[in-house]
Amino acid sequence: MFSQVCRGFRRVALGGQHYHNHHHLKIVSSQSPNNTTISSASALASGKNCSISTSIISTNNTLGGGNRVYIRGSGIGTDSSMIAANDRFGVNRNQHDHGHGHGHGHIHEHVSSHSKQYFHTANHNVNAKAQTTTTTTTSTNTTTTTTTVTTRRTLSEKSGMDDEYGEMTADGNTYVYPEPFELESGEFLPHAQLRYMTYGTLNEERNNVLVVCHALTGNASLHSWWGDLLGPGQAFDTDKYFVVCCNILGSCYGSTGPASPIHGGSNNDNDIDNDHPEQPQQPPQTETYGIHFPDVSVRDSVTLQLHMLQNDLGIKSVKCVIGGSFGGMQAIEHAVQAGSVGSQFAIDDDTGKAVPFVRSVVPIACGAAHTAWQIGISEVQRQAIYADPKWNDGHPDPSDPPLKGLSVARQIGMVTYRTAMGYESKFGRKVRHRDGAAAGTSSNTHHVPYGRHAQWEVKSYLEYQGWKFLSRFDPVTYIKLTEQLDTHDVGRNRGGKELALSSVKIPAMIMGIDSDILYPIHEQEELANLFPNGHLKVIHSDAGHDGFLLEQEQVAKHIIHFLESHD
Repeated sequence: MFSQVCRGFRRVALGGQHYHNHHHLKIVSSQSPNNTTISSASALASGKNCSISTSIISTNNTLGGGNRVYIRGSGIGTDSSMIAANDRFGVNRNQHDHGHGHGHGHIHEHVSSHSKQYFHTANHNVNAKAQTTTTTTTSTNTTTTTTTVTTRRTLSEKSGMDDEYGEMTADGNTYVYPEPFELESGEFLPHAQLRYMTYGTLNEERNNVLVVCHALTGNASLHSWWGDLLGPGQAFDTDKYFVVCCNILGSCYGSTGPASPIHGGSNNDNDIDNDHPEQPQQPPQTETYGIHFPDVSVRDSVTLQLHMLQNDLGIKSVKCVIGGSFGGMQAIEHAVQAGSVGSQFAIDDDTGKAVPFVRSVVPIACGAAHTAWQIGISEVQRQAIYADPKWNDGHPDPSDPPLKGLSVARQIGMVTYRTAMGYESKFGRKVRHRDGAAAGTSSNTHHVPYGRHAQWEVKSYLEYQGWKFLSRFDPVTYIKLTEQLDTHDVGRNRGGKELALSSVKIPAMIMGIDSDILYPIHEQEELANLFPNGHLKVIHSDAGHDGFLLEQEQVAKHIIHFLESHD
């Protein structure tokens, strides 16, 4: 018997099987009398406020191939394959987790005491509760007993506008495309790689697969941002389904992007080639793409994901692809590229008949194409970064990047993700004293400052969100990802959106939020009509666009019913 404490995400070979385990798990394994490997997991209390779902994933050793290299788990900013401000400028993440809100170096210069006070208040309004479920999964030669601990985020009324993401890392396995990957533009991207994570068990037919796609600044760690939907008995039921989540091409959470070495490989010193562990690791390369990273489309990202699913994981068929916002756009692309019998990814069933590789899709809070309204919002965010003198015409100094511009860009985004009603009910005209304490509203005190002296509560909130974002993203990647977002047009070079979707006969459930100002509900109504077998479900919420992440009970109910209603 041996014991190993896993910090982050690792793949441990036990008895010929690969066990994928997540964040703060203690693995105890032994051989039973009949040579069956038994693994149990117990959660280690972390005391963090983020939403985390942890579990052991058992898959058989035929998954994947020689193109997959495992990346050890790492905390925010400690994986050198991503550019993170808290790594480069010494921001203490542990300090943040405890709500002290004190940055260092360049970041500290740009954050007012009021926004840091907001950080302190918000973190102390988050209450975590744990729920434990034990399940047993039996295959031909392996029994796995899994204890799943889900830390659910329950926000008090005071923190109802808090960020929807938990701890963000670049954890996961890595798929590398075996040859130069041709982009939609005709350009080739050498050594294109995707970081991904899996949850649950792949069945013998290799067809009980759910693919969940993340939004603009998400990652492959599904448990950190949609954790309440993941686990036994949840919408993404790991007792039933093999759930795959992949970081998109061009991102900074492990997939090839602007922070990647130009000549391929990885910047991570912890890379392990599991097929050749005895080989010495190559020294990290320092010359990265930066602003010269090729233009990547949503279509490119999905094409690479489909190759990974078929060629690396050996998936025979995908039951459903689900995603919200940018993830919903990916779901639509999955439908067009792999949801018809005429696609290059179509498969043959047991009778030799061609059938779609993807059997259903659930796009949420998006449309068939990015509109002028959405492109305009993306452009304003990019202009905020361009306006920072440190942008230097796309060639920022890596040691002193344009953090002010990135912070403002994030603040613009945070306004569009919510609603006027949400901002009014949360902040109203409340202001803060110079010491950070609440000072009430202009209607109940004679001492409320105005003009440049007014420290509006909403101002503190937005400054905090912009500052917080610097710990997990970099300006060049944000520019490139918003440009990729704007490429979304299912009808481009396909005869228009009507023709592009007319041959996609698979079931499609489109969800929209009735208060969404960024992707208004009429776009989901149109999308439901464009899919021959589509229908619309409306999420009722005052949260706006972020309702797809925050209204998890409504979203889960519709997803569960849809999955049970369609093969």
